Amino acid sequence: MRVNEIVDKLGLEVLAADSLAREVSGAYIGDLLSNVMARAEEGNLWLTIQGHQNVVAVALLANVAAVIVVEGMTVEDAAVARAEEKGVNILRSELSAYELAAKLVKMGIE
Repeated sequence: MRVNEIVDKLGLEVLAADSLAREVSGAYIGDLLSNVMARAEEGNLWLTIQGHQNVVAVALLANVAAVIVVEGMTVEDAAVARAEEKGVNILRSELSAYELAAKLVKMGIE
């Protein structure tokens, strides 16, 4: 499944978009950046409450398909600008990480 299909099906807000046609390989949930760098896999959706510039750097290192900021948390303008500059998809959902993960599993994303 591609990022744009997930955006449409779940009504996610697109804050920064480079390639919404990227294929999604799974999901990773975490807010500790060192864990994300060590454990997120290429093509994953990364669900987090973090909305600062370091998220963009970690997303690039992990080569995730998109970052989804959950619980409607604020994403800094500087982070959005950096994501657009570096080609990182940043999305937002009002759902909790748990609620969003449950929906992703029902869609076949594991």
